[in-house]
Amino acid sequence: MRLNKKAHIWFIVVFIFILIGIFIGIYTLTKPQKKLRIYTPRDVNPELVDTTIQHIGYKHFIADFSFTNQNGKIVTQEDYKDKIYVADFFFTTCPSICPKMTDNMVWLQEKIKDNPKVMLLSHSVTPDIDSVPVLKKYAQEKGVIDEKWNLVTGNKKDIYYIARKSYLAVKTGNIDEMYDMVHTENFILVDQKRRIRGFYDGTNLEEVKKLYEDILFLCNN
Repeated sequence: MRLNKKAHIWFIVVFIFILIGIFIGIYTLTKPQKKLRIYTPRDVNPELVDTTIQHIGYKHFIADFSFTNQNGKIVTQEDYKDKIYVADFFFTTCPSICPKMTDNMVWLQEKIKDNPKVMLLSHSVTPDIDSVPVLKKYAQEKGVIDEKWNLVTGNKKDIYYIARKSYLAVKTGNIDEMYDMVHTENFILVDQKRRIRGFYDGTNLEEVKKLYEDILFLCNN
């Protein structure tokens, strides 16, 4: 009698574990799988896309570039080869959105500082003011890690061109406005293949936390 009772208890325990396994399996199979879209000019507000590339619905990549960082080093796409990176546009004397963006980028740097797959790239939109010494001073004040985060200056037209035609980061007006101030709160997530995978409000820490989650997703997929 005791053996039967013991066997009955074991049967119930095994049955419960089987049910738990079934439920976990069903949940795993039916749970929505996280995906990150690949952004192309067709996917973005036309106001943010130069008219010459609005027709592109696939194979949009960040163009080659060459800028100078806070240490006077030439930085190109080769420095970001096979890397996930976050790009933004700022200037050191900005009194409005840039300080908050920089603080949030510093927060992000702390999160990714030990991750060799991830880097940061900030473009100055006032390169005539943000010389190498100015960027170096700013980098030191903010605790920039040189190996992780490049603050770059360069030819104004090149910076504005890549902001509009590659990163799809700012509104494009008429041709006379093509090289006007690029002032955007966007953080742009770029994958290892130089494709845009997301836009985030760099002034909003909750948005930047979501960005960090998406970075981890790309690192593991």
